[in-house]
Amino acid sequence: MYTLTGLDGQPYPSPSPGTLGGHRRGRLYGRLDCPSALRAIARGGYVGQRVFFADEATAIAAGYRPCAVCLPDEYARWKHDPRRSSRRPAPPPA
Repeated sequence: MYTLTGLDGQPYPSPSPGTLGGHRRGRLYGRLDCPSALRAIARGGYVGQRVFFADEATAIAAGYRPCAVCLPDEYARWKHDPRRSSRRPAPPPA
């Protein structure tokens, strides 16, 4: 069993792994092979705040933004979206 993050930002059990990984505190998501995330994991950080998503739509609905490193096109669209609030959402409690 795998633990994924749902539309509401809450964890749930899943029989299949997620297709995207994210960072709870940073409220961002990206590819599982993201060089930036892999470097952070190698340094011993990041793992405690790691979350996984079934797909991009779920990550966005949960309030996460695309990673600028591994998803530059998605990040550029997100950054220039006029509907995006200038305030970052508060991170969920640890």
